[in-house]
Amino acid sequence: MRLHRSGWALSVGVGQTQILFRHVLTDCLPALIAQATMALAGAILSMAALGLLGLGVIPQEPEWGAMLGDRYRYLTCAGWAVVFPGAAIMLAVLKFDLLGDGLRDALDPRLRV
Repeated sequence: MRLHRSGWALSVGVGQTQILFRHVLTDCLPALIAQATMALAGAILSMAALGLLGLGVIPQEPEWGAMLGDRYRYLTCAGWAVVFPGAAIMLAVLKFDLLGDGLRDALDPRLRV
């Protein structure tokens, strides 16, 4: 049976805290970073959806979902009014998704060739 590198470090006498930070967290860090950026994109979408329904922040605060909700009634006569807040939401979510995917690819040692 082959010892994992953390098992080897434990047998040599390295402390458990150092093993945790040096071996375990370095393997988990790329996945945690990718998950955090994907969760941020989901939070942006959730806040925009709540603002669109009128359940978001205070009505006087500027927010993309609230902007979409306010301009929805003018969709037939001024359709361009919903394009800018919708495009801002789309670009922000796309940016965080691509950032998380790029960071995961850059930091994950198993994906390196």
